[in-house]
Amino acid sequence: MEDTRIRKFAHFLINETVYLKKGEKILIELHGHAYRLAKSLVQEAYKVGGQPFIHVFDYGLEGALVAGADDAHMADVTSYELTRMKDMDAYIDIRATDNIHAWNDISDTQLAVYNKNYWGPLHLRQRCNHTKWTVLRYPNDAMAQLAGMSTDEYEDFYFKACLLDYEKMGKAMENIVKRMDHTDEVRITGPGTDIRFSIRDIPSHGMHGNKNIPDGEIYTAPVRNSVNGVISYNVSSPYNGFLFKDVKFEFKDGKIIKATSNNTELLNKILDTDEGARYVGEFAIGVNPVIMTPMEDILFDEKIAGSFHFTPGNCYDDSSNGNHSAVHWDLINIQRADFGGGNMYFDGELIRKDGLFVVDDLKALNPENLL
Repeated sequence: MEDTRIRKFAHFLINETVYLKKGEKILIELHGHAYRLAKSLVQEAYKVGGQPFIHVFDYGLEGALVAGADDAHMADVTSYELTRMKDMDAYIDIRATDNIHAWNDISDTQLAVYNKNYWGPLHLRQRCNHTKWTVLRYPNDAMAQLAGMSTDEYEDFYFKACLLDYEKMGKAMENIVKRMDHTDEVRITGPGTDIRFSIRDIPSHGMHGNKNIPDGEIYTAPVRNSVNGVISYNVSSPYNGFLFKDVKFEFKDGKIIKATSNNTELLNKILDTDEGARYVGEFAIGVNPVIMTPMEDILFDEKIAGSFHFTPGNCYDDSSNGNHSAVHWDLINIQRADFGGGNMYFDGELIRKDGLFVVDDLKALNPENLL
């Protein structure tokens, strides 16, 4: 991989995504082997007068810890990292696994211990809501294999998707944010899907290079008890190492009352993690024009042009519907015609058909206008 592209990317992450300022502390975490990018991030942090901190994980060692921990020990492990996280102004996590199934041999029980005592309090509640953060994959052989590309081909795709004209995207998002902030009822229809919910009085945010990378989504949350109907997700989705397919939920008054998939038993165990896991914490619309097909990686798939995600679990504080959980699972549906089509309505008005915006003030978000 070219050092110039890595350095340009690091400069963007430090200066644009987490906009690090002089004197601010930043925690740079590395899961796997991406040392050149991590080194460039440290150097760019120093350039702006920041104070970088480093934490390197090994998936195998971390997995061994998770596999043997009980609730009390996992909470103790978290307490050390939580103290450090609370001291940080910014956070960048580089995920560079060589094998997305590395934790497949960890039991469902132990993964629940991890999610409840570690991931929930450290990341969903503290990091996501109280630091300037970004999370990204690293373009390695494993990611290229997921995308069905050569490594060189994938690197080109990766940087194109990650380094879009985010200023242009941000301007194009302004009208949909205004619309969503004045919308009460959303209805979404498509194959196996007919769902209604309210987003009234819950803030919306256009993400254009200022959270996880690649970016390109507009998110809010449904009013917690307002969701009714059925939704079928047509994108396979990994969770704790298992690849879920054909996920379908039935909602009544906000709660998932029926859930099926290629592993219905495991799916329901996840949804039974805590009370909030059966309610939805995020509704978001994907608009990244470079990402058009799924690659079984949520950070990319949730940004697919013509998609939306409807997320069981924890909400974000800046779009809060009061739902809290150790789960936050961005499950995705693509509504473009080549994936079966579908419609999206705001207060009865058709605003997107088969993945394309059809009202004049939102057409700037269609792929041909964002490239």
